[in-house]
Amino acid sequence: MTNSLLLIAEAILYFSLMVMLFRLRGRIGIGVFMCALGVMHFLETYLASVFYVALPFGMLSPGSTVMFSGKLAMLLLLYIKEDATTVRQPIYGLLLGNALMIGLVLLLRLHELAPLPDGRVPDIGFVDQMGWLMVWGTTLLFVDAILMILLYERLGRKLRGSPLARVAIALCCVLTFDQLGFFTALHFVTGAPLEVLVGGWIAKMAASLIFSVMLFAYLRWFEKDEASAPRGLADIFQALTYRERYEALVEHVGRDGLTGLLHRGRFESDGEQAVAASLRTGRPLSLVLIDVDHFKSINDRFGHAEGDRVLRSMAMLLVGLADAGDRVFRIGGEEFAILCRGPHSLARLLGENIRQAMKDLPTADGVLLSVSGGVATVDGSTRSLSDLFELADRRLYAAKSGGRDRMVGDGALHVVERMGSRPAKTGR
Repeated sequence: MTNSLLLIAEAILYFSLMVMLFRLRGRIGIGVFMCALGVMHFLETYLASVFYVALPFGMLSPGSTVMFSGKLAMLLLLYIKEDATTVRQPIYGLLLGNALMIGLVLLLRLHELAPLPDGRVPDIGFVDQMGWLMVWGTTLLFVDAILMILLYERLGRKLRGSPLARVAIALCCVLTFDQLGFFTALHFVTGAPLEVLVGGWIAKMAASLIFSVMLFAYLRWFEKDEASAPRGLADIFQALTYRERYEALVEHVGRDGLTGLLHRGRFESDGEQAVAASLRTGRPLSLVLIDVDHFKSINDRFGHAEGDRVLRSMAMLLVGLADAGDRVFRIGGEEFAILCRGPHSLARLLGENIRQAMKDLPTADGVLLSVSGGVATVDGSTRSLSDLFELADRRLYAAKSGGRDRMVGDGALHVVERMGSRPAKTGR
């Protein structure tokens, strides 16, 4: 129990001090963070060679379990907040520095040594042995970093809404690969027993979860999401940077400049695909159309700057209330759409939640806002997105004509049929 608590304390201390240096990179430079990473690299290899503790599930080294796992977490943080061309700098530096150390040790062996006054003669055999382990470990680190970044990106396609799981899975997979590779060298160089492999792997899995939670918390509460431009394709790390930034650019294209929501063009393309998939698989899909009541009066009374602020606030509200699998669009001036992956009842509930939440949205002079909406769900009568949109749009018109500040869905068809075409935009 004592060893376990000490390992957790070491992980917290390592992470806290390293992210403090990373957080201060704007003031003291990123080089301070990288130098600290290099010093810890030397210590972690030394500890992985000679320093082991016993736990119920096997033997492990704090150097490998805490410091190496933490270093991978720091490299992932560096990639997330900077780019791959920045990540390569400490990795290349460690690799070349270790190779230089081996070369110098080989030359040092050629010296004719003079004994110290007490008769001791320096023994550099251990440095020589540890140096080879450091070169092997850094070579593995080079491969680890590439695999970790590629896996992190690939997981982003399915786990973009779950950053904690994305980081944890990437670290667990790469640390498993590294444990097998480093133990192989450690076994042949120092004769490490099989218990070191098993105990180290279990401990690294626990460490990856601890570091993932701390990394997620740090990114969420202390760092802002900032993008940097791609910088070429000179090597694998620059290629990874280009790929990451290109995918971010592709993700950004098709978004409304004011609110950041997907715009009308994306609604038409994504909506057609979603309706076709719903018809093919039988999975429910609903459309919620929402329009701000009397929005023109806000612009007339308080100016377009206030109107823009209201639209941005509403966009944030819609994203916050929609489920992770839903897609939110701005399809007109003050008109929004949500493709909801759920049955009609859930879409109606979402619409009602939005309608109620709008009443608490802060505005100039405390003006109360309201919205009207129409809800439609894919069924046998909707064969395309245009069919679904037309039905939801008619129900939105029914909500407007019925007094506004309401959501209309199934059960209001008899009202809709008497309404005819929708009113002009200025009548809303």
